[in-house]
Amino acid sequence: MKTVSLTIDSQKIESPAGHPILWAALDHGIYIPNLCAVREAEEPFAACRLCFVDIEGYPEPVTACTEPVSEGMVVNTRHPQAQGMARTSLELLLASHPVDCAKCAANGRCELQRSAKHLGVKLKTKRFKKLLRDLPIDSSSPVFIYDPNKCVLCGKCVLKCREVGPGAIGFAHRGFERIVTSFGDQPIGQSKCNGCRECVAVCPVGALLEKKSN
Repeated sequence: MKTVSLTIDSQKIESPAGHPILWAALDHGIYIPNLCAVREAEEPFAACRLCFVDIEGYPEPVTACTEPVSEGMVVNTRHPQAQGMARTSLELLLASHPVDCAKCAANGRCELQRSAKHLGVKLKTKRFKKLLRDLPIDSSSPVFIYDPNKCVLCGKCVLKCREVGPGAIGFAHRGFERIVTSFGDQPIGQSKCNGCRECVAVCPVGALLEKKSN
C-alpha cells in the first residue's frame, strides 16, 4: 500500500495514502477528541464534530475523520479556530448530558471526560442552557442497561449491532428527539437482541452498561 509523508503538530509521520487524518494521528500517539469514529466503517459518521483540525492552505478547519491524508500535508490539531469549533460542539453535547460522573459506572474511562480535559472545557459548562431529556431507562435486557439520557448519539452501538448480525437497534426521530431504539420502540429485551454485549463494549460514555451478575 502506498504511503505518504505528512506533519501533524510538528511531528513528521507516514500513513497509508487516503487514510483519514484522525487515524493517522491516533496511530502515532497524537490524540484528537472523537466520539463517533469507527475505524472499520465504510463511511465516517462525522456526527460528534469534536475532531476539527487546521490544515495548512485550507480556508477553514475540517473534521479529521473525513479528511484523507496527502503527501506533504501539514496539520495542526491545536489551532485556536479548530479547537474553538470543537469546544462549541462539546459544550452543546454537555448541555443535554446529565453530568453525574461520580455516580456513573463509566467514570474514569468516559470519552466525554477525556475530550473535555483535552479541550479545556468544564464538564458543567454554563455557556449553553441545560436541556435534559429525562427519558426512561431501559433495563429490559438481561445483560445490559441502556440509559438514553447519557447517550451521545455517536452511532457506534448501532453500527456494531449491524456488524455482528442481529441489527436489533437503530436510530429513530430527528433533532432533539433523536434516540437509539429497537424496532417499533419496543424494549430492547423484547427485540431480536442476542445479548452479545458488543454494543456495550463500544459505547464511549455510560449510556450502555453491563449488568452485574449476582
